[in-house]
Amino acid sequence: MSRLIHNSKFFVSRLSNIAASRNGRFLSTESDKTTDGKDSNKVEEPFKVEEAETVDVPPPPTEKLLVLGGNGFVGSHVCKEALDRGLAVASLSRSGRSSIQEPWANRMTWHQGNLLSTDSWKDALKGVTSVISCVGGFGSNSYMYKINGTANIDAIRAASEEGVKRFVYISAADYGVVNYLLRGYYEGKRAAETELLTRYTYGGVILRPGFIYGTRRVGSMKLPLGVIGSPLEMVLQHAKPLSKVPLVGPLFAPPVNVTAVAKVAVRAATDPVFPPGIIDVHGIIRYSQQKSL
Repeated sequence: MSRLIHNSKFFVSRLSNIAASRNGRFLSTESDKTTDGKDSNKVEEPFKVEEAETVDVPPPPTEKLLVLGGNGFVGSHVCKEALDRGLAVASLSRSGRSSIQEPWANRMTWHQGNLLSTDSWKDALKGVTSVISCVGGFGSNSYMYKINGTANIDAIRAASEEGVKRFVYISAADYGVVNYLLRGYYEGKRAAETELLTRYTYGGVILRPGFIYGTRRVGSMKLPLGVIGSPLEMVLQHAKPLSKVPLVGPLFAPPVNVTAVAKVAVRAATDPVFPPGIIDVHGIIRYSQQKSL
């Protein structure tokens, strides 16, 4: 029995020592003196902590967007939208700087070059993280294929080789019988789409709007296309079943506001979780109505 009591006292003593040591002081239940005669209750001087050396850490990389055809109707709205989101934005076109006299244009970097001559503009890709192509045009079938197809294919390949992460291509909706009348236009668009989906499996987005409305500049004139486009969009976006009608169905694709196209294009170019692939006009309207994160 006495042995059990002795062991219990020893156990309590050990617990007291452990608990006290965790509070920064070592207290003994047996003696206030250590074996060398020093006072164990004396609080030792705290450790001196040297000031940590300041290390210069570079800021996170800035998203840099290159807009191909940034001085056009759609391209200028894309540039303005991207600037409003705080991105560094540059434009590349054959004419260089835009004639638009608005404050946002002074915050842009304007490059002049020809997409069909990669050497004339490849430097514009330096440091670029995403590209949006608004390049397109009408004319003869051979010309339309070259502008809508070959020029964009060259741009996609150059961006891929430069390591650009995301590429958004503003293409065009199918219009059934109209596709045959503008064969070079649509064949060029689809060829560029195929190249994009091949090169950018996870970072390539294709927007297929129909008629894009907004205030379009023609020289010194402003054409308010929204007078026609806005009412049509309100009606036709709720008539999606009509688009399934053979031959003429695609003609019922609703128009879309140029600001909606720009908003979705910039989001697709900068949001890493934006789904890759083809977005039709109904998808563009739906994404444009969502709040940006």
